[in-house]
Amino acid sequence: MPILLSENFRALFYAPFYAALATGAFRDAGVQVELRASPEPAAATRALRDGSVDVMWGGPLRVMMTHDADPHADTVAFADVVARDPFFIVGAAPRPSFTFADLAEIPLGVVSEVPTPWLCLQEDLRRAGVVVRHPVRGRSMADNAAALRDGTLAAIQVFQPHVEDLLADGAGHVWYAAASRGPAAYTALVTRQPTLQSRRDELRAMTVALHRTLGDFAIAPAAEIVAAVRGYFPDLPPDLFARAIARYQELGLWNDTPVIRRDGYEFLHTAMRNGGALSRDIAFESCIDTTLAEEAIMGLADSAPRAGVDTRSN
Repeated sequence: MPILLSENFRALFYAPFYAALATGAFRDAGVQVELRASPEPAAATRALRDGSVDVMWGGPLRVMMTHDADPHADTVAFADVVARDPFFIVGAAPRPSFTFADLAEIPLGVVSEVPTPWLCLQEDLRRAGVVVRHPVRGRSMADNAAALRDGTLAAIQVFQPHVEDLLADGAGHVWYAAASRGPAAYTALVTRQPTLQSRRDELRAMTVALHRTLGDFAIAPAAEIVAAVRGYFPDLPPDLFARAIARYQELGLWNDTPVIRRDGYEFLHTAMRNGGALSRDIAFESCIDTTLAEEAIMGLADSAPRAGVDTRSN
């Protein structure tokens, strides 16, 4: 019986998950995985809890919020992939000496599709002692990118490929890459404790596959990664796609192992507490399990890294 894996939503920064599927890494590790689309991140969480899927990928934010709402929740994150914040501040004009104070008085289009980016940026601002007086909420990143082009907004918060698209024709300039702040627990594999126990061997195999894929992403040329996952983004020009992947690689966006880092969790937890997304502290141990990731690393300790992302399954 395959593991039913729910996609959070379609995004470039999830590339290692798509690569593990497209290259047969899950199959080669000994587990059959079927991807299920989700209309939006909260729906993926609901599907996991009602048993419609076995595993989802998503933010530890969702796990913490579930535990906050229900102290007896059994949701657990077990394999890390996106270990830094994939969002950027892009401005209409160059600002090489950017500081957070530059955002205080300008119209800033912030991410509305999901909560994590704005919560994390608010934590950056809080630590810098800055208040953004004119945040523009409630619009999509695509709408905000259009507003940056027409001069309605001075800066926007977006992810790839919006960044490279704006840079390509000079309509935008990178002011801040949120990944540069350091670890922030962004995206992991998530399941429920009963599934973690009853299907442990299969989930360990998934974690092994991701460990191998993360190793590939650390050394593979961006063009090889694009070739592996291009089927998930058929309308994206390959050269722009490669620039987006290369920028994420340079920023160290993806973890080098599937072990969820405590410091990344603590940054996100603090941002959520200060931003009002949590009503109480949620202990790392209550919603994070690193044992499968540690076992995956130990099991592959003697394996040599591959030379790149194998695209033959495409």
